[in-house]
Amino acid sequence: MKAAFVKGASKVAVEDIETPNLGKGEIMVQMHACGICGSDVEKVFGNYSQPSMKLGHEPSGIISEVGENVSGFKKGDRVFVHHHVPCYSCHYCLHGNETMCEKYYETNLSPCGLSEQFVVPAWNVEHGGVLKISDSISFEEAAMIEPLACCVRAWKKFPFHKGDSVAIFGVGATGMMHVMLAKSNDAGKIFCFDKNDFRLDFAKKFGITKAFKSDENAKKKILDETDRRGVDVAIIATGNLQALLDSVGYVRRGGWIVLFGVPSKGATLELDMSVIYSKEITLVTSYAASDIDTKESLNLIETAKTPVGKLITHRYSIFDSQKAFDHAHSGESAMKIIITN
Repeated sequence: MKAAFVKGASKVAVEDIETPNLGKGEIMVQMHACGICGSDVEKVFGNYSQPSMKLGHEPSGIISEVGENVSGFKKGDRVFVHHHVPCYSCHYCLHGNETMCEKYYETNLSPCGLSEQFVVPAWNVEHGGVLKISDSISFEEAAMIEPLACCVRAWKKFPFHKGDSVAIFGVGATGMMHVMLAKSNDAGKIFCFDKNDFRLDFAKKFGITKAFKSDENAKKKILDETDRRGVDVAIIATGNLQALLDSVGYVRRGGWIVLFGVPSKGATLELDMSVIYSKEITLVTSYAASDIDTKESLNLIETAKTPVGKLITHRYSIFDSQKAFDHAHSGESAMKIIITN
């Protein structure tokens, strides 16, 4: 069978490998769709890059084989699979930090999600890491469950009230999911920032309040739009930390800044903490998602509260994985890129 791996800086190779053996309690899934995440792109093109790193953690497909002692699933079930599943009993999990759990990091798909078939370990199967999906959503939409779940988790990090305003810095696929969540949470005003004209024009189709180029001096305009207060919440959905610095001037006193985008390895910034202190700004981070979040994400997609299918702009075969990653890296006229099998 075919599977894609990082084989060096900027290089993705699709290789023939043996189909993994199925153990007790495990299931085999035939991948039908798998999204390319920004963290996948970072693995290929960024400072995290290492040969043979696993690619693809947004897979959906059909169960092709079921191991011994598996209950609740059968061959032919349509499923989404979460690659990491926590224990729910350790100190981290009991404090709501499931993505910090040691077990969370130990669990993964074999060989990876970006593979014609992959094995889901027994732990994931037994602890909620496999979700059945209805016929009402496509495999491509199901591949969006994981990135939406990451956004869902981020929205649990701050209080949000109907009518509150939000600024989203970076409106790629996950940035647009934050737009959708803002709308589903009855946000009053939604402001979007990006350097990419295609993305800004794309965002305007979703009924946002205003879209700004990131290099514009938008502070006065934001203050004018929010009765001179600034926005209630700023979500940094880009790895460019300049957006975080900019957001300090746009968020209101007592407001929230959420660092959601993945910074490059070793990224640093100079932040005037006296401003953070005197404005009582709360800065929080949000990393990944648990299977609790994926269940909420699936419900949002199935009930059409977040029409994530509208974000898919390009599709590539698994055989064209290098082209798909090159395209995702350039971002040219693209939102969400899906690899199909």
